Parts: sequence; structure tokens; C-alpha cells
Amino acid sequence: MKTASLDKASAPAALPWWRSAMVWMVIAGPLSVVIASVATAVVAWRHIDPVVATPGRFGPDDDVSATRDPKDPLAPAQKARNHAATPAR
Repeated sequence: MKTASLDKASAPAALPWWRSAMVWMVIAGPLSVVIASVATAVVAWRHIDPVVATPGRFGPDDDVSATRDPKDPLAPAQKARNHAATPAR
């Protein structure tokens, strides 16, 4: 019995959880992701792109309302795609 009491007495005292480096390494990963996502959301919210509501903003032949087919919701996207594929003058 004497050896059991010596082993218990010579064992170091257990540290509290917040003094262990491994705990902070485990917490640091998810915490950094949460902080980065909040920062990204703040940047996205403060720098919202304005909606372009005026026709002809990109040139005189860019009047979207004149060539728009109300039954085809992809008409503006197709016009922009075709315009981007034309060679520069």
C-alpha cells in the first residue's frame, strides 16, 4: 500500500481546462471561421451594389426596355451575352 500512496503523491496536479493549450487550439479553428464569416457579412452589407434602373446606361443602343420580350425572362441576359461576344470596334 505504501507504493500506491507514493504514486498518487508524486503525480502532478491536474490543470484546469482553460490552461491546456490543446483546448485553445480546438476552439481557435471554429472561432476563426465564425469571425471571418461575420466580417464577410459586414463587408457585403456595407458595400451593396446599386441597382441600375436607367436604360441606356452603357451606350445609346443599350435600351433594354425597347427590345424586351415580357414573356421571355432571359431576354436581357441573352442580349448581354450576345453583346459580349461581338468583336470590339
